[in-house]
This record gives sequence, structure tokens and C-alpha cells, in this order.
Amino acid sequence: MILTRLSTLLRERQRASLAELARGVDASPEALQPMLATLERKGRIRHLGAGSRCSSGCCKCDPATLDVYEWIADAAAD
Repeated sequence: MILTRLSTLLRERQRASLAELARGVDASPEALQPMLATLERKGRIRHLGAGSRCSSGCCKCDPATLDVYEWIADAAAD
């Protein structure tokens, strides 16, 4: 159930930090990491890591502290 919500959220936002995803599905970042690893292995997302920007573009967070993921499954189908 959480994996489906996580996929939907990331597909809608296209790019989000681990903290944003955790808030969005009401789960801890630690609980999401194995699910994100599964989605990455399946080629649905890409881990962009520290130094990347999330989708909000607010620039309030230090990019070096962000753990960002990007939805790529739809692009792979094109």
C-alpha cells in the first residue's frame, strides 16, 4: 500500500526529496529507503543524491543535505 502511494506521489511530482516523500506518505525516511531501492532496481526511479534540487524550487534547504529521487518510468516507455 505504501509502495503504491510512494510511486503515485513521485510520479505526480517527478522529483522529490526523501523528507518530502516521507511527509507525503506519512512514514519515516528509514522505512521508505528499502521501497525506494526496490523502485530504483525496477527502473522506475533514479536516485539523484546530495546536491540535487527537489521539485519545489524554493531553495530553502541546503542542496548538500537533500536526498532526491526522480520518477523515470514514464520517460523510459517513450
